[in-house]
Amino acid sequence: MPQKNILILMADQLNPRYLSAYGDVTGKTPHIDRLAKEGVVFDSAYCNSPLCAPSRFALMTGQLPSSIGAFDNACELSADKPTWAHYLRAVGYHTILAGKMHFCGPDQLHGFEERLTTDIYPADFGWTPDWQQPHKRLEWYHNMSSVTDAGPCVRTNQLDFDDEVVAVTRQKLFDLARTRDARPFCLTVSLTHPHDPFAIAQKYWDLFEGVDIPTPRVTRERTEDDPQSARIRAMCAMDQQPVSATQIQRARRAYYGSIAYVDEQFGLILQTLKDIGQADNTIVVVMSDHGEMLGERGLWYKMNFFEGGCRVPLIVHSPAEFAAKRVSQSVSHVDLLPTLLELAGAQPASDPQLAGRSLLPHLRGQGGHDAVIGEYLGEGALAPIVMIRRGPYKFVHSPADPDQLYDLSRDPDELHNLVADPSQATRLVSLRQEVAERWDLADLQRQVLRSQHNRRLIDAAQNQGQAISWDYQPHQDASRRYVRKHIPLDDIEAMSRYPHVVHS
Repeated sequence: MPQKNILILMADQLNPRYLSAYGDVTGKTPHIDRLAKEGVVFDSAYCNSPLCAPSRFALMTGQLPSSIGAFDNACELSADKPTWAHYLRAVGYHTILAGKMHFCGPDQLHGFEERLTTDIYPADFGWTPDWQQPHKRLEWYHNMSSVTDAGPCVRTNQLDFDDEVVAVTRQKLFDLARTRDARPFCLTVSLTHPHDPFAIAQKYWDLFEGVDIPTPRVTRERTEDDPQSARIRAMCAMDQQPVSATQIQRARRAYYGSIAYVDEQFGLILQTLKDIGQADNTIVVVMSDHGEMLGERGLWYKMNFFEGGCRVPLIVHSPAEFAAKRVSQSVSHVDLLPTLLELAGAQPASDPQLAGRSLLPHLRGQGGHDAVIGEYLGEGALAPIVMIRRGPYKFVHSPADPDQLYDLSRDPDELHNLVADPSQATRLVSLRQEVAERWDLADLQRQVLRSQHNRRLIDAAQNQGQAISWDYQPHQDASRRYVRKHIPLDDIEAMSRYPHVVHS
């Protein structure tokens, strides 16, 4: 098929459970609802690592975090790792990024021809965890203030950022409509909402006035912490700052309000796409980087392989190519790169390290794979934590922790660990063997520890004397904006008007 534009709309920390497209009855998301009604909805999509930067780097490269050194939120994505932006740019796409991608290190483009904003998070190594001091709580870790202080606001850091992202995105779409550049575009727009802290403008808070906000389905009292959950609880000071039922309700209300805000921003971008006549010529992908526990099991944020932490929304909207349907097979972020290549009419990437497979068979209703591989190598872990999701089963393994096995078809809340069930003995042997064949976990642990040591040293050194920032600085050439002398005034006004005036 001819090359279509591609618009990727990303939210941050969005659990699909809180979208009506996935069965929620409380939220207000008319724009995402329309895309889901007309598009292909993946009911069992996952991130490959439930943490911002590793998840995004796996998404961009189609490779697992361990293959690219993307261990945690302060890891550099090496400039020699091809991303979908490189691949698509190589076959003629204009690749553009607006918003968050959490790139660390001096390469802040990774194949994007243009980047319209800086990032909301730092590009340095300051957020490097330390597995050798597991009981030391670092100041940049999450804490419970996001929950205890939840509620309405006038402005926040995140509202400042996302408002800018949407404004420059819409301006870029108008600019693309008026340019003579005939290339298709791949525009990635990445918002930071509904990521904590749970504060949202009054307008969106008021949408849920008098609304019965659902409480966590699985309270802490119904579960017994696995070791990783216990470490996350300590790391985020969850027991030091217990939260009340009212605070939980307010945090969840703010989360719903933040989702409504995201939906409205997506709607503005989609309307702009329609205004420039490109709505029917653009494939739209809606997704998130990872989930949000939102009080389930008494846990908040992510950093675990429970469904709340690692499951993500994934919607592909291109009604002319793909009939509306729902996909039940389990797929993941690493599948997006080969999918985008096929959608762009490019040759499939031949890199043997690519972990993903194209979603085209799913989009066309022709079957497709049903498997997800996950890795968690960030804060709170003592050793690599890996996950295999295949069919109804999810298996989580770490050399430092007891295994976990859940049958999600019978136990969607993951309350019954089947490791001790005699009927699962053969399956467990097979899964443990697969882990041993896929990973050298002892060597991977050595790599993580070496990387953590090196990055902490580099960060300490770079904070001595004159510091040179890696944070991306968007460039604007004021001499070429609005009315200047490089083009006659009438020509500037005519070129800037859209649609162009056609004289008879």
